[in-house]
Amino acid sequence: MTKEIIHSDHAPKAIGPYSQAIKAGNLLFTSGQLPLNPATGEVGGDIAAQTRQVLENLKAVIEAAGGTLADVVKATVFITDLAGFAAMNEVYAQYFSVKPPARSTVEVSGLAKNALVEIEVVAVLG
Repeated sequence: MTKEIIHSDHAPKAIGPYSQAIKAGNLLFTSGQLPLNPATGEVGGDIAAQTRQVLENLKAVIEAAGGTLADVVKATVFITDLAGFAAMNEVYAQYFSVKPPARSTVEVSGLAKNALVEIEVVAVLG
């Protein structure tokens, strides 16, 4: 099985030695996406705004691999304060309203760039 590096100019560039995503066969594994604006590299807004940016970044990476958010089968959400869970969940539900993927949500002590949320996904393409 070959391993293909996936990159989208519509998502933030990696801020370390990793790829935005790896495609292996029909499986796509994304790196955790932060709420970085791809144009500015900045993080901004509340948990809802950050969740929206993360999901837009994930959407761009998945589309670069030839898929859509509907192909996502598993998501892992890292959040710095579970008090923001409801707001995050409300935005998340807008992106996964039909047949949502399996999901884990974990509170963490901190994220890169002082982000409030980071999400990684696994998708099955085509």
